[in-house]
Amino acid sequence: MVTSPPAMPTKGRVLIIGATGFIGKFVAEESLISAHPTYLLVRPGPLNPSKDAIVKNFQDKGAIVIHGVINNKDFVEKILKEYEIDIVISAIGAKSLLDQLILVEAMKSVKTIKRFLPSEFGHDVYKADPVEPGLTMYKEKRLVRRVVEESGIPYTNICCNSIASWPYYDNCHPSQLPPPLDQLQIYGHGNVKAYFVDGIDIGKFTMKVVDDARTVNKNVHFRPSNNCYSINELASLWEKKIGLTIPRVTISEDDLLAVAAENCIPRSIVASFTHDIFIKGCQVNFNIDGLGDVEISTLYPDEAFRSLEDCFEGFALMIDDKINKGENKITGTKSVVEAVPFTASCGEESPPQKCSNFVVTNY
Repeated sequence: MVTSPPAMPTKGRVLIIGATGFIGKFVAEESLISAHPTYLLVRPGPLNPSKDAIVKNFQDKGAIVIHGVINNKDFVEKILKEYEIDIVISAIGAKSLLDQLILVEAMKSVKTIKRFLPSEFGHDVYKADPVEPGLTMYKEKRLVRRVVEESGIPYTNICCNSIASWPYYDNCHPSQLPPPLDQLQIYGHGNVKAYFVDGIDIGKFTMKVVDDARTVNKNVHFRPSNNCYSINELASLWEKKIGLTIPRVTISEDDLLAVAAENCIPRSIVASFTHDIFIKGCQVNFNIDGLGDVEISTLYPDEAFRSLEDCFEGFALMIDDKINKGENKITGTKSVVEAVPFTASCGEESPPQKCSNFVVTNY
């Protein structure tokens, strides 16, 4: 008599909101790799070429694309039921954070969601304390947290800290943008440390968490000990990788606060977060010892993080030709996430002015 092998347990159906963004695309990629039935909620209408390419790539790998928005409760309820969604992961951007409140109401109505990951993917918003205008974003994230906790929906908050790259305080999204060659900006005395995590690792560990009962109703912190660096140490690492000594320019606490006070969005938001990280030490100035907190390495001690040294090795290869030619400026580099022009009013009394190209990442 031939017996069939035992059936593998079915992975939960995952709905990802914001899969074309920086964090979302890593999560979606890993969801597909880990064999979860993967559904992507994408805004209706034409996408820009880079986002359209991301969506088509995921479709080719088996993702199901659903067109719609999360601020339509009836629509969200319908797709959660129709596609029998088990896990909802939100990686939406800063402008849409409060739309998650409608998403929570829809999930409460269907009563079948086994795990919800709201759009955090940065600092622990109760431990960090940025100045305005970054504080407004954190107040919105805190509100979403409270509503989720009160909803009874099982949740996990991902606190993955900084992206593994050079942290520009006033530039576009740092993802895969090499550190500069002309000068290195040092914040304050330059010795406050932060944790840096590669995007692929954010996706990998996020998808481990959604299936792990130990992370239900927890804040999961990413604190890889091998990737804890000060800005001075980052500068030295970059110089070591490229074999050059680069001038360092101090950006003082007052400098960062002045940029934040300009209220030029999103430049001022990025400055407020940079101040919180590299002046106030918001990633390292607390211990993980609460019942609602867990560090990712204690859950998966045998799983390694990609080292920041390896990431910087990749950056060095990107600009190898420029170094050999003696050039000291990086031009033509392309961020993974396109920089989008913002027109913002920099202060109530001044007329609207064009701010530089920036993209606000998750913090």
